Amino acid sequence: MKTLVVFALVAAASAYSFSGFQRDEPDEVPLAQKQHDISSLLYKVYEPLHDANLKTLVDTFDPEANLSNFPDGGVAVRKLLKELKDHKLEEKQHFFSVFNDTQREQALLLTNVLLQCQDWKTGISYAAYFRQRLNEEEFIYALYAAVRHSPLSRNVVLPPIYEILPHFFTSAEVLQKAYRAKIKATPGKFVTNFTGTPNNPEYRVAYFTEDIGLSTHYFNWHLEYPFWWNDTFGPHIERKGETFFWIHHQLNNRFDAERLSNHLDLVQKLHWDETLHDGFHPHTTYKYGDRFPIRPDDIHIENVDHVAEVHDLVVLENRIRDAIDHGYIINKEGSKVDIRNEEGIDILGNIIESSLYSPNVEYYGSLNNLAHVLLGHQGDPHDKYHEAPSVLEHYETATRDPAFYQLHKYIDDLFRKHKDRLPPYNKEELEFRGVAINNINIDGTLETYIEDYEYSLVNAVDDKDEVEDLEISTYIQRLKHKDFSFNIDIINNNDGDVLSTIRIFAWPHRDSNGVIFPFNEGRWRAIELDKFFKTLKPGENHIVRKSVESSVTVPDVPSINTLHDKVEAALTAGSDLHLEQFVSATGLPNRLLIPKGNEAGVELKLVVAVTDGAADAAINDLETFKKFHHYGYKGVYPDKKPHGYPLDRHVPDERIFHDIPNFAETIVKVFNHNEHIRHH
Repeated sequence: MKTLVVFALVAAASAYSFSGFQRDEPDEVPLAQKQHDISSLLYKVYEPLHDANLKTLVDTFDPEANLSNFPDGGVAVRKLLKELKDHKLEEKQHFFSVFNDTQREQALLLTNVLLQCQDWKTGISYAAYFRQRLNEEEFIYALYAAVRHSPLSRNVVLPPIYEILPHFFTSAEVLQKAYRAKIKATPGKFVTNFTGTPNNPEYRVAYFTEDIGLSTHYFNWHLEYPFWWNDTFGPHIERKGETFFWIHHQLNNRFDAERLSNHLDLVQKLHWDETLHDGFHPHTTYKYGDRFPIRPDDIHIENVDHVAEVHDLVVLENRIRDAIDHGYIINKEGSKVDIRNEEGIDILGNIIESSLYSPNVEYYGSLNNLAHVLLGHQGDPHDKYHEAPSVLEHYETATRDPAFYQLHKYIDDLFRKHKDRLPPYNKEELEFRGVAINNINIDGTLETYIEDYEYSLVNAVDDKDEVEDLEISTYIQRLKHKDFSFNIDIINNNDGDVLSTIRIFAWPHRDSNGVIFPFNEGRWRAIELDKFFKTLKPGENHIVRKSVESSVTVPDVPSINTLHDKVEAALTAGSDLHLEQFVSATGLPNRLLIPKGNEAGVELKLVVAVTDGAADAAINDLETFKKFHHYGYKGVYPDKKPHGYPLDRHVPDERIFHDIPNFAETIVKVFNHNEHIRHH
């Protein structure tokens, strides 16, 4: 099925009546059993179920029984069963993309069914039943989305997507070796190299773009904040459009810092009428043979048949630019909605993505999503070879393509245009009365290194029940940093305790030519390193914040083998399963907190702002409620201030920050002494 993309989000919204239930009371199924069931459903998903209990459940399950228990009266179940009976569902052993309207709607039918299930046994029965019948990759997406949002699966950890769909991330050459090992019944561990060779300058930063933890972060963020979500699925997701801006802004800033670490120029934003210089060859294939398309170097961006013309995107861009210039957007009722305020960035984010929260999708369209598909088809714009979806058409793989960063630099430019039209913060808005920073420094050395990381290929090779699994894996290099701490000395001259928000940022001090970034340019390129709340007692406060504690980051998701071992141990012992620290995978992996640096050391300007926590706080118990992190928890944010505050607005004169005592800056260096990137 060719990817036909019209992003008819309005039609999609009216086609379903989603009403995912939101019970918060616990059910009686232990978390270890739930984790076991989800892992079993995802194990070798291209094959029949291997788990005996799930197979028995499916054999005796009637999907049309007890439909009255569904909040929608069983409408979604009947619709999905009818699609199945009429042979309208995507065939098995075929690729899937969430950007394909038809495939996405099919997957969301199952997500809808699972979100409405009132107990775990019913939910897992429907999941197992449709696992046998849906396209495998549609099923994976539907299940991941449902687990992410259903109260029944709270604290269930989704296995790393690179081990569930290893062929998305692992070269065809390595997978051939894995198959040969399977045929010979010989365990194997194979090296995976990065795409390309040193002849390509982009190879120098492939350790970042092809980092499987980065891909997991991006995939999970889009599951947590999907563009197809509306309030009939569940609770309203606060600041979803703003967070769309912020995650991509941070990815761009982080990628630029990696480029400067490797003596490359900053990413240049995409221009629709100019040559796209950097091609991409993924060296990967879909499970059943279709390769991920190649895009050659130095192409002129063309119209894509059945998708869009380049002119369509230029029109959408101009409408968005006009809205920014005028300071308002036109909603679908024809009324003006002011965006020259703190909420404007959220409205723009919803428009640009575009999500179902867009106030006028028919007029402003879907610039981001449409651009992903149009760029993804540049290797075959006229469908001469009927190619499969590209890496840009999967959240799992989009960050691997250099064009992703050029596209999002272009989109980021629109967001900056809006932000620069907001009035700069004045001294009264920035100052935290009675609070001053005396000193900031780093305890330890900012040093990164390259390590090997192994992941399983068990889901990459076909199997039979009677054949025992072999240890077949691959290992790839990845970036990591040594532990360090921020030391911050703060004076509280107030009479009593005060709640503070401590915001830590850093940006490259110099560009690729060694020229120092002016403050206003630097602050736009700032990487958020941490944000946390701290009560300051009167007098001196010495604060030590460990790098591993950063709210911007999360631990790497445990491997499927680690999850299996922990689950089986809990089930055998009848004990509780504790995987809470891995539940939210929306942050960057902690090991990617800082850019690579280099042998000589890359200078970063480190800045710390201490702001009024009582005015900032959106919830209570900020210091103890550990579920909250950088992107919030279940769509609720602990911080009222805009993402990036106080560096998110234009700074016409940097002296304003030098005149407030609750802001401090210093220069630090990031070193890397063992670069050693393997070559083919």
